[in-house]
Amino acid sequence: MMRERYNSVWDAIMDTPQESLNMKLRSDLMLQIRQTIEMNGWTQKKAAKELGVTQPRISDLLRGKIDLFSLDMLVNMLASMGEEVEIKIKAT
Repeated sequence: MMRERYNSVWDAIMDTPQESLNMKLRSDLMLQIRQTIEMNGWTQKKAAKELGVTQPRISDLLRGKIDLFSLDMLVNMLASMGEEVEIKIKAT
């Protein structure tokens, strides 16, 4: 029996390459936000204030509820933290 190999978990569980890419990007952005919150030692309340969102939104992010966050929202949150998002496009 031949086992299929995937580049990421998103490739394995999403239906299309487009959905997989979207999830990969959101995951990366969420991880960056989480790392910045932890690095700064912010509480959820402080992070919410800095990012211009509610504390429950920060809780959702820290609990990995990826389906609740769009790429736009995550980019805006990073910008609120003074982070810069760079997009690179490469041919496959």
